Amino acid sequence: MIQHIFFDLDNTLWDHRRNAELTLQQLFEREEIQKKYHLGFEEFHAEYFTINENLWAQIRDGKIDKDYLRKHRFYDSFLFFGIDDFELAQRFENNFLDEILHFNELVEGAEDLLDYLSSKSYHLHILSNGFKEVTDRKCELSGIKHYFKTITSADEINIRKPHPEIYTYALAKADAGKEHSIMIGDDWIADVEGALSFGIPAIFFDVFNDQYQAENAKTIRHLSEIKQWL
Repeated sequence: MIQHIFFDLDNTLWDHRRNAELTLQQLFEREEIQKKYHLGFEEFHAEYFTINENLWAQIRDGKIDKDYLRKHRFYDSFLFFGIDDFELAQRFENNFLDEILHFNELVEGAEDLLDYLSSKSYHLHILSNGFKEVTDRKCELSGIKHYFKTITSADEINIRKPHPEIYTYALAKADAGKEHSIMIGDDWIADVEGALSFGIPAIFFDVFNDQYQAENAKTIRHLSEIKQWL
């Protein structure tokens, strides 16, 4: 029955965690943060990761907008270590969005899976909560854009997963029916609960071994496992 497969992008196909780490390390060295503030990169990166994940969860839940996130993720990270420098934080933010596109590592097994699904004539789509200005470029620069019939960013209607409106919009854009669609992603709330409440099945890419379970949702730890169902 499945004809249309909707993928989340960041950390499902495009390895945002790894690419972000490489970008931040480059910015960290260029700004001489360790020399100026006696702050090690690993320590900073761990705190940034926590703060950024929490802010993205708040965006997903409609508590803040992307402008708030862009003003605070680096500022709050530096502030945690007693570095109150908004200009420094904004240099990180402005350069981060441009320079992360210099790194385009994919999640292990992503390209092999896309080749496999394409060979079976599935229609593949991206449905991302990420910023519109970088979502399309991530697909293009990582060499996977040609696999997808549609690429949808929640910014297009300013409504994010798990809200049903973004699923309605993405399926209409793809000319896909619920009964022929499935969602695959690494965010349990946005990708799995969002899809299930909308009325389509889901596959949960359980990167952190959270072991969530729900009816009509399968769980994988590696992308290659998808082949046993599709």
